[in-house]
Amino acid sequence: MTATRHFLLAAGGTGGHMLPAYALAGELIARGHRVALVSDDRGLRIPGAPAELETHVLPAGRVHGGPVGWVKAALAIRKGRRQAIDLIREFDPAVVVGFGGYPSLPSLLAARATKTPSVIHEQNAVLGRTNRLMAPRVDAIAVAYRNIHRFPASCAPKRHLTGNPVREAIVAIRDEGFPPLPEDGILRLLVVGGSLGATILGEVVPAAVAMLPPALLARLQVVQQCRDEDLEAVRARYAALGVAAECSAYIADLPERMRWAHLFIGRAGASTVAELACAGRPAIFVPYPHAMDDHQTWNVVDLVEAGGALSFPQRDFTPAEVAKHIQRMALEPGALEAAADRAASCGLPDATRALADLVESFAPPPLMDVIRVGASAQRSSAGGVAAARREAR
Repeated sequence: MTATRHFLLAAGGTGGHMLPAYALAGELIARGHRVALVSDDRGLRIPGAPAELETHVLPAGRVHGGPVGWVKAALAIRKGRRQAIDLIREFDPAVVVGFGGYPSLPSLLAARATKTPSVIHEQNAVLGRTNRLMAPRVDAIAVAYRNIHRFPASCAPKRHLTGNPVREAIVAIRDEGFPPLPEDGILRLLVVGGSLGATILGEVVPAAVAMLPPALLARLQVVQQCRDEDLEAVRARYAALGVAAECSAYIADLPERMRWAHLFIGRAGASTVAELACAGRPAIFVPYPHAMDDHQTWNVVDLVEAGGALSFPQRDFTPAEVAKHIQRMALEPGALEAAADRAASCGLPDATRALADLVESFAPPPLMDVIRVGASAQRSSAGGVAAARREAR
């Protein structure tokens, strides 16, 4: 049985950072360990945390706003580092694991100050700013893609491909296969714009649906996440078309909706891409154009090259283009299922376990194990000496 150890996770305040942290926390807790998570107030409001997870909020300044902003950020990070050092001394983690985002920085700096082993995990296909800063200073770097942009060549020996941890409910979809789609059957669309929604999806997708022939409109069902301010307009647009549509600002049962869907349309955040690949669902992506280092565009390269997805820059994401591809896929259900298989070929369903194994490998052995090994070695040595003496006689 694995000895109980303590692990401290630190993650930025978005779903892209928090969901993989929650997944790792759940796996470590299931292995009998005690786990704490550091983030900001925004991060800890994101649902999905394991019930046994301990949480802490520490100061962490975001670097922006010119020289004054830099000074404020530095002071907040310094304060957060001091508090993280206190937390490490009290909680005594075997390893500190950072998931990127500025709220992870104080804990990683504190791990270095206290000589605690540390691991970082990069969810995107471009190494983020916090992880770039800490890459030379940690013991291991877990990545989600074979090709990571802006990755320091000097850190290559510390690089480990684990994939992005996803929820067990998503992994279960993979084993069920693609939902049947008869030639005249219902085509189910899932439209998601990330944690805050995306106005362009509320504008373009209903307009694309309006261009479809009446026979296809009658076969269509849509579940769409919208921004609060767009919600009523999107609902009204689908109602006017006679399309069965369920629109909401937040989709609480996203794994169930992903199981239900034949086609996904939306943004290309790291967790979304990982979940679609793991579940085996084809997609039409419109990467967020203002993402840091354009990482959403890079996130979908493997899926697109495998034939499991299409991707359009936002300027080319037009109603006519989207309508064309929806109609083509609806008329070729075999091609849609083939795209689902190609998407699944990019999935890494064991990512959570692989990351947990990596993190555990950097944990020093518990003190009692050291004592037992030392005592065993001492007995073995004593036995060897006694045997030698008997042989000499």
